[in-house]
Amino acid sequence: MARRRSELLTDVELEFMIALWSIGSGSVRDVMGALKGNTKRAYTSVATIMKILDDKGYVTSERQARSLVYVPAIQRHEYEGRSLKNLSDALFGGTPTALVARLVDNEDLTDEMIQEIKEIIDTRIRKDDD
Repeated sequence: MARRRSELLTDVELEFMIALWSIGSGSVRDVMGALKGNTKRAYTSVATIMKILDDKGYVTSERQARSLVYVPAIQRHEYEGRSLKNLSDALFGGTPTALVARLVDNEDLTDEMIQEIKEIIDTRIRKDDD
């Protein structure tokens, strides 16, 4: 029985989902090829993580020829939104403004990055005014 999809992904699961999102769908070998970094992983380890993602409801699988082909069951932007909401709830008392304020206070942000954030907010304001 599939677990509830509300649980967040572990770091390794997220790494595999990012690989799958980048290729759209694929077999265990396809996911292995799409993984970033120099870490070599055994086929069985990748297959195990993909099975876990299937059990959690983050991917679906379909047998094609002699292998399973995995397809994301959730879009990346949906997971990003869920993760940010969880972070906002856990660290910032469910107040998105506190999360944004902390982000903007980050000294690593360049003036260009802050300008991009401002433009995103301005676009959202204009959209809401329409």
